[in-house]
Parts: sequence; C-alpha cells; structure tokens
Amino acid sequence: MTFTKKEALYTKEQHVANFIKTLIAIETAMEPFKEQKKELREEYADNSWLSKEEMRMAVKAYRLMKSDTDLDELLEYFNNLKKSIKGTLEIV
Repeated sequence: MTFTKKEALYTKEQHVANFIKTLIAIETAMEPFKEQKKELREEYADNSWLSKEEMRMAVKAYRLMKSDTDLDELLEYFNNLKKSIKGTLEIV
C-alpha cells in the first residue's frame, strides 16, 4: 500500500480508525468463505468421507507442502522434542 502526502498528515488516531475500517471490510468480505469452509468440513464429516482428525491432518500436510517445509528436518525436530519432553509432560 502506498501513502499519499495527505495520508502522511493523519494523526495516529486517524490511522487506527482507517485500519479498523479496512479490517472490518476485509473480515466482512471473508465471512461467506468462512461459512463455506465450515459447511465443507460438516459435509465431509456427515457423509463419513473423512473424520475430523483426517481433515486436520490433510490441512496440516497441505500447509507444510505449500510452505515447502523440509519434512526430514521437521521429523528430526519432532523426534528431538519428543525425546526431550518424554517423562516431563504427558502427551495426550
């Protein structure tokens, strides 16, 4: 986003107000998509196509893939963490 000279003269309060107005507009525009996402999850659960855990794992896998996460490195971190907290915390 670029700023004009006029925007540079805004007070902190005016910037906060503009930020909130824009945030509300974005959240309002996103609301139908949130409802669609909820309905998609419900449809897959209701039809027993995927369990809630399977959907969570699929989303996690997708996000890892999208972020180009090194799975070997992630597994190494996971195993190190598991070893370091074993006995200290009860993993549910």
